[in-house]
Amino acid sequence: MTSIDLTDLTKEYGGTRAVDRLTCSIAPGRVTGFLGPNGAGKSTTMRLVLGLGHPTAGTATVGGRPYRTLHEPLRTAGALLDAQAAHGSRTARDHLRLLAAGNRIPARRIDEVLRETGLSTAARRRIRTFSLGMRQRLGIAAALLGDPPVLLLDEPANGLDPEGIVWIRELLRRLAREGRTVLVSSHLMNETATFADHLVVLGRGRLLADLPLRDFIDRHSRARVRVRTGDPIRLRAALLAEGHPVTGDGDGGWMVEDTTAEEVGAVAARAGVPVSGLTDERASLEQAYLALTTDETEFAAAASPSPSPAAVREA
Repeated sequence: MTSIDLTDLTKEYGGTRAVDRLTCSIAPGRVTGFLGPNGAGKSTTMRLVLGLGHPTAGTATVGGRPYRTLHEPLRTAGALLDAQAAHGSRTARDHLRLLAAGNRIPARRIDEVLRETGLSTAARRRIRTFSLGMRQRLGIAAALLGDPPVLLLDEPANGLDPEGIVWIRELLRRLAREGRTVLVSSHLMNETATFADHLVVLGRGRLLADLPLRDFIDRHSRARVRVRTGDPIRLRAALLAEGHPVTGDGDGGWMVEDTTAEEVGAVAARAGVPVSGLTDERASLEQAYLALTTDETEFAAAASPSPSPAAVREA
């Protein structure tokens, strides 16, 4: 088993600290989602793990060793950082053949990863003719080439069509089931929620969270209830009278924060207001992530308020 271990990892560029004393371990046997706003330090961290930069302080190791010291690195850690990095004049097969030769990887692996990534029929095409999705698949093929126990993938679903997104989701899960260490950086919260078991979240280079996906959502979200009724004005007044904050859900109903469906139902019953829908809502990963990282985002747009059901009715 091989883990990625970061200890007080720090990287400064001039007066800017891109990674700030980051300490965590990416364990095998699970998919770890690597999240954070733009500029949080995710890409810098992955580059430091792969020896593509020197830390200002601290260490980053793969299986207890710095990546730069690995004799045949693709056999230990495969990575996709930039799908555009492959030389456009080479064919897909030649690109993989050169990588294999430098790491003593048998030639049969080239055909295996081409099949696995759906590129067999495009193996002899020049990379410059590839779409973004095809380049992405080729980058994943290169990461898998050495059959490594560790994989680092930066936005692997970028440019993939719906079939490709389902494929990469299933691939990540399988790799984790095989006991590999899988670190996936992504901005797609809803997609990350479909494959990640664990999350590491950065903000301005600092570690904000390192815990299982379900625990993350529970810790960084609030209990809330969605309720629908034929008399929204009366229900809103009853809820407010008993101290329950109420907002429109954007679909003709109300959202009631920090309570349960049982309590909202009891309020409605006491007020004599019939309800047609009553549901305890679990927050999504996106909602929990935004709750944690709002203050860590460098660029943020102001949200426009949504009209309430009562306001729409009165208009």
